[in-house]
Amino acid sequence: MTETTTSPSTSASAPPPHESALSVDRLYKVFGKGGRDAIELLRQGGDRNELPTGTTAAVIDASFEVAVGEIFVVMGLSGSGKSTLIRTLNGLLEPTAGSVTIGTDRLDGASPRELREIRRNRVSMVFQHFALLPHRTVLENAAYPLELRGVPKAERLARAEESLGMVGLDGWGPYLPSELSGGMRQRVGLARALTAGTDVLLMDEAFSALDPLIRKEMQDQLLELQAKVGMTIVFITHDLNEAMRLGDRIAMMRDGRIVQVGTPEEILTDPANDYVAQFVAEVDRARVLTASSVMERPVAVIGPEAGPRTAHRLMREHQTSALLVVSRDRKVQGIVWEDDVAEALRQGSDRLPQMSRDVARVSPNTQLADLFAESASTRAPLAVVEESGALVGLIPRVTLLTALADPGTNGVDADAEPLETTGGAR
Repeated sequence: MTETTTSPSTSASAPPPHESALSVDRLYKVFGKGGRDAIELLRQGGDRNELPTGTTAAVIDASFEVAVGEIFVVMGLSGSGKSTLIRTLNGLLEPTAGSVTIGTDRLDGASPRELREIRRNRVSMVFQHFALLPHRTVLENAAYPLELRGVPKAERLARAEESLGMVGLDGWGPYLPSELSGGMRQRVGLARALTAGTDVLLMDEAFSALDPLIRKEMQDQLLELQAKVGMTIVFITHDLNEAMRLGDRIAMMRDGRIVQVGTPEEILTDPANDYVAQFVAEVDRARVLTASSVMERPVAVIGPEAGPRTAHRLMREHQTSALLVVSRDRKVQGIVWEDDVAEALRQGSDRLPQMSRDVARVSPNTQLADLFAESASTRAPLAVVEESGALVGLIPRVTLLTALADPGTNGVDADAEPLETTGGAR
């Protein structure tokens, strides 16, 4: 029996900014007798270890939404409840309380026939151990979801062939699963999900049985596919580096509860509690943080029409030996250095000294690991620019190095003055 509850959730996250593909609201899953009593105890702040023997709370008060086209990763150690959670998302397990909605279809309370239709048409799943039909060819396995829907053979095989091509298995259709490597069999599982064309793809520890090199290749494949076809994916993993690499957002689970939902950068730089902080302590920050998360507000800038007196004053105010020269539309023109400004003042010039063009420009989305070569090639700070070329931030070399060790790095200072170039010769 499913119970609908209206009590406030302690694990709710802000809804995604785009159309919702999947919604989970105050979800509980309790195994054993006394589910209602167990939920009442948990709502009052009780611990799941206080429940009677034989009663297990696997998911406690989980609420989140997944946006269309998002990769939403559920991360947790063994026993955290993540595998139980994903099985409620496709109706394999019925919630003890709360709701699961895919698009406009609610799974809780749906009849067996309605659940079968939802699983065939709205949600598909890729399993850890492939779950391929051993007596069917690769092509037949990829086409199987459409066979269940009664799609004519020629059409379903054509669509399956296209899906196999998308995962790099062109020409492997006639083979049996036993003739493929583990990585190739997982690609068949992914192709099968693509052929199904469902709204949501669930992946339960899909890559954890693979060797590290093959695992990374499959992660790359998934990211490429998601960028190409905009799949909505809920990905379950116990591997934090995998979660950080794949997730647009990550839900961290512990003891059945979601303790934090956020982007990889948010979880890394602003952990919700000591548990999350310990979890992310060993993460390679250079592979998670981006230029936008560590850049400084570009206040030490000057317009091309300004004079050396203005430049000298700004350098003293900002305690810097260099100023970026920025046009009124925020495009970086170059950089002027303290020694050159001092020489211009000695000579009585009213013009800026000749600026250097040696300014490296990087995208806000560039990972820190990819910034070191750029930073080493110039003594100037890195200029973080938007696609239009407009300057949005600066990364001095010391800031880049500090970001790798400082867990409190949170990006641009929100209280700093906005970018404003100083013009006019003085």
